[in-house]
Amino acid sequence: MSELTIGWIGMGRMGYPMAERLVKAGHKVHIWNRTRAKAEPLEAKGAVLVDSPRDLGGCDVLFTMVSTGKDVEAVYFGPDGVTTAPEVPKIFVDCSSIGTEQSAAIREKIAGFGAEFLAAPVSGNGKCVKAGKLSSVASGPKATFDKVQHLIEVYAPRGVAYVGEGELSRFCKIAHNVLLGVVTQNLIEITVLAEKAGVPRSAFLEFINDSVMGSIFTRYKTNALVNLDWTTTFTPALLRKDLDLGLEAGRALGVPMPVTATTREQLQAHFGAAMLKDDPEAYLEGDFAALLETAALAAGLKLESEGRPVPTGLEVMPEAAE
Repeated sequence: MSELTIGWIGMGRMGYPMAERLVKAGHKVHIWNRTRAKAEPLEAKGAVLVDSPRDLGGCDVLFTMVSTGKDVEAVYFGPDGVTTAPEVPKIFVDCSSIGTEQSAAIREKIAGFGAEFLAAPVSGNGKCVKAGKLSSVASGPKATFDKVQHLIEVYAPRGVAYVGEGELSRFCKIAHNVLLGVVTQNLIEITVLAEKAGVPRSAFLEFINDSVMGSIFTRYKTNALVNLDWTTTFTPALLRKDLDLGLEAGRALGVPMPVTATTREQLQAHFGAAMLKDDPEAYLEGDFAALLETAALAAGLKLESEGRPVPTGLEVMPEAAE
């Protein structure tokens, strides 16, 4: 086990279980979250809860897992940010999903403080973290990666791929989430097609999952689609942000992305359909799998839960259990 002192900012659906795995592994983890109450349960498990990002300045390695690039900038460089401390962490590791240009600008600022910066976004959701099935991709100086690889692998035991210098991992993450959106939209479309023809969703998705087209993703989304369970793992707004980042990258690099563009427009239709709900704002805070309802609405199909929970493949492994 490393004797490095770790700082962690972000106790959301992803950040909390990721930091929790480091705490459970016996690492010294100091944590901060904008909403203090969300961090207090991890304090009870052994983490050190601090009052502001500035209080994390003395850590050896600082991890961030927040929603947007603006959030990263705020906790790093804001009025009470980490870099306002007398000393700053030696290494900054950002796991958030942000744009490449913003990441490059952050990297440059961090270098100005004499610190190192690694971009290390992840693949998976909170349930993946708890089940020990999260993976990661990293870019930045190879020497920096070598110093923290063992820490990343604590919360991403499926592996962390080092892809090179600069912001290359950001491109990988953007491409990953574009694929997430496109696969989800098509999976939903064909599920609606099969159901309208008379095939129960559970039977159709069992066939898909057991076929060569099945994957960890299609399997763990099956329960949501079969039982209309929109418990949040990833919101439509976050998916829209990532599709936009993908389209921006495509335009910048001269890569046509017509399938991504179509998926982005269909996703926007979901925001319009949400206005038919009693509480549109709350509905849009639900899981992006609710896109199934928008596709069914367009097809004139009334959905009902099949009431038969199916395994997700993300059941917590014994070593990850409480």
